[in-house]
Amino acid sequence: MCGRYSLTARLDQLLPRLQGALPLGLERYYAPRGLIAPGEPVLALRQEHGALQPALMLWGLLPEWSKDPLVGPRPFNARAETVAEKASFRGAWRHRRCLLPADAFYEKGHRIQRRDGALFWLAGIWDRWIGPDGSEVESCCVLTTAPNALVAPLHNRMPVIVPDGLEQAWLETKDGPGLRALEPLLQGWDPGWWTAEPPALRAKRSQLSSEQLPLFPGSPQ
Repeated sequence: MCGRYSLTARLDQLLPRLQGALPLGLERYYAPRGLIAPGEPVLALRQEHGALQPALMLWGLLPEWSKDPLVGPRPFNARAETVAEKASFRGAWRHRRCLLPADAFYEKGHRIQRRDGALFWLAGIWDRWIGPDGSEVESCCVLTTAPNALVAPLHNRMPVIVPDGLEQAWLETKDGPGLRALEPLLQGWDPGWWTAEPPALRAKRSQLSSEQLPLFPGSPQ
């Protein structure tokens, strides 16, 4: 499962990973966020009309065929094993996959991140709902898969992560064989370059960073 993640990078650190014109207002209002939850706006990379472009979406999928955006569930996760079969997800899986930049995600209070602290891509799907009055809502959800050895003690699901360099392959429109070629990415990822920081250690780090520490051990503050 992936119900919380963070994106604490500055916008100038994100720009090399994003392509195309930035969403309106992003440069002015973007701020690093240590905790992103379902229902909130999220930054995503997608492909439309043959070009990659960043977009702002709501986290919680609203399928294009929904009659009322206020009625029914808004799933923030989709199981990779059944995403091609379920009515809520299969259209988006075929035609509208996306990537969400992140630097960590959370399970039971543990902050799971790369050991080098680098950004990574959460795999997702997105959709566009158009109301009778022409209003539009773009939304997305994160794909999940069986956990690896790092995440399994914390939860029975973990997010699908797309390696750097495979952005185009993930985002471009594909037919049946092309979609099947993506299936290895849905099987999970190697935990060797990752770490799960427990809540107590995170709290200690936060406390130390907020205190004025002596320059040398034993010296007065």
